[in-house]
Parts: sequence; structure tokens; C-alpha cells
Amino acid sequence: MMKIFFLLATLFFASCQGQSKTENTSNDVSKSQEIPTFGTNVFNPSLILDKNIRSIFEDQKGNFWFGTNGAGVYSYDGKTLKQYTEKDGLANNQVQSIQEDKSGNLWFGTGIFGVSRFDGQKFTTFSSKENLVFDKEKSWKIESNDLWFFAGGGAYRYNGNSLEYLPLDKSITDSKSAQNAPTNLSRFGVYSILKDKKGNLWFGTQAEGVCRFDGKTFTWFTEKGLAGPAVLGLFEDKNGNIWMGNNGAGLFRYDGKTLVNFTEEKGLGNKEFRAAGKAALGTMARIYAINEDKKGDLWIGTVDAGLWRYDGKTLTNYNTKEGLTSNAINTIYKDKKGELWFGTDTEGICKFNGKTFYRFEPK
Repeated sequence: MMKIFFLLATLFFASCQGQSKTENTSNDVSKSQEIPTFGTNVFNPSLILDKNIRSIFEDQKGNFWFGTNGAGVYSYDGKTLKQYTEKDGLANNQVQSIQEDKSGNLWFGTGIFGVSRFDGQKFTTFSSKENLVFDKEKSWKIESNDLWFFAGGGAYRYNGNSLEYLPLDKSITDSKSAQNAPTNLSRFGVYSILKDKKGNLWFGTQAEGVCRFDGKTFTWFTEKGLAGPAVLGLFEDKNGNIWMGNNGAGLFRYDGKTLVNFTEEKGLGNKEFRAAGKAALGTMARIYAINEDKKGDLWIGTVDAGLWRYDGKTLTNYNTKEGLTSNAINTIYKDKKGELWFGTDTEGICKFNGKTFYRFEPK
């Protein structure tokens, strides 16, 4: 069990080793550290998009943002590509998630469980060391405009004024304990977050399966192999089914009553990965991303076996033999036009035109 835990922890944080941490003064907006942008965000005609893409997002203005594994985040307005890194005030150069608030500010969930906001001019990086929240009855709540981010023992919640750290482990009671800091990974560390159509929050954890929070009650889903390996993907389909992507045990589906291991049901597991860490094509065991296309077909991204498409009846696998640029898919994003973007581990961004895959290159 210790070997598996170390492997999963290393997966997300190896790229962060050796990178400098941004020191923050407070998690309150008015007191947090504000750093003017400079340097890398200046237009550079020779700038090339990094090949390891962790997150993709289209903002209100139609600009695209590409988070990477160690090169910070890029913005692209259709003409100009810009890059932002720690030198510009970003908390960490690994960008795992991107969101936008109602005012148009961009928010980045970074490596070492950091959170940065970009208002178009400067980055503000929030700290959670001084004001950690441990009183669940007062702090655990869901509001329409709040933002949620990954944290080492639970999740961060931005309530419009400050960033709160909300641990999922019920045994945590001492906010001053170093081992309970949000930057320290535990079995309850959050790697994926979903707010469903009913307003419930879903958290995919490092080793404790999936937790659902409805605003009052926590419900844990751990059976059928869901607990153990990290849950890296969460998605709600057009019918309201919740899909959970596990890095080892595969794809799970919850229809509101029953949890099923979809991967095992289809005979697509990979026992060799759980036993010896061996990857295998033609499997659906290591799920990193899940999304849905215009037709309602489900797309499942794996880190070692390419993409799977599920139309409700038939499963179709795509890998490099079918033209996919990489078999390692980190993220799947659907833009405002309904087009899917596939962020890969080593080959940048790949798109699908309905017949063939092609590499996306900002021009």
C-alpha cells in the first residue's frame, strides 16, 4: 500500500520539486501578496506552447488558457501566445486547474496546492497558513459563486473575500499542526472537484475514494475498488450520472442509487498496474479525465491507453495507432462551441474533427 501511495503522490508533485515556493502573507484578499507581472508575459513571437498540458479553459472574452506541468500557464487570444510563471507571481509553475469568477478574474490551482488569482494586470497569491478553518459546521457550506480548489488534506473554498482551508479528515482538530497544513498531502487530499446540477459538491481524493457534500451531509463512496488509488476525474453526464475516474481501478458510474465499476464490468481492468505499475494498451484502468461531446458521447482519457469513447452502447478506443498524438491524456475540455480539447502529457494539445485527430498549434 505504501508503494502505491508514494507512486500517486509522486505523479502530481514530481514536477514541483526544485521550484521555488511563493511566500504569502495572508489568505485575506486585502492583505494577500500582490506582485506586478513582468518578463515572460511580454509578447514573444518565437514563444512555443509547452508539450505537457494539465488544464485548459476558455474565459468570458473567448481567450484560451493552457496550464502546464512545469512551465506555468499560457494565454491565447487567437493571435498572440503569452506565458506566465512564478516570475510573474504565479504560486507554482504546475497549473492543475483554471476557473473564472463573476468579475472575470482568472483563478489557478497550482502545484504544492497553491491558489493564485489574475485580474488581467497582476497575480495575487493566497496563503492559508494564518487562517485555517477547522470548524466544519460554520465553514463547510455551498454558495452559488464560491470557488473550490484542491488541497493536501481536503479543499480550499474562496467565499468572495478570503480563501478557507476545509479538511475532510474528521480526526483533524489542531490547526497549528504542521502535518495538517493544506500543502501536505494526506489520504484525504483532493485531486478533482465537481459541482453537479443539483448543487452538490463531489471530491475525488488521494486514497479515500469520493466524498459528496450536499451542504449539510458528507457521503463517502469507497466500495468496489474506488478507494485506494487517487480519483483524478469527476464528471456529470447529460442524464445526471456521476462518473469517477480512478488511477488504477478504472471508471465508476453512480446513477443516484448504485455505484458500479464500469471498467471491471467491461473487462478492461489492468491488474498488472496495481501489482507492478505496468501500463497496458487496450485497458481502461488509469483514468485522468472525463467529458462529453455535442452528441452526448462520453470521452474518457487515460494516462497509458489513449482515449475511449462511449455512446451508451459501444466503447471505442483511440490511441496513437488511430492518429492520437499521445496515449497519455491529462485533461479533456469542452469549449463554448462544444468542441473537445485533449491536453496530453508529452505532445501538447490534440483535437478531433469527427473523423481524425490533429495537433493544435497556436499561430
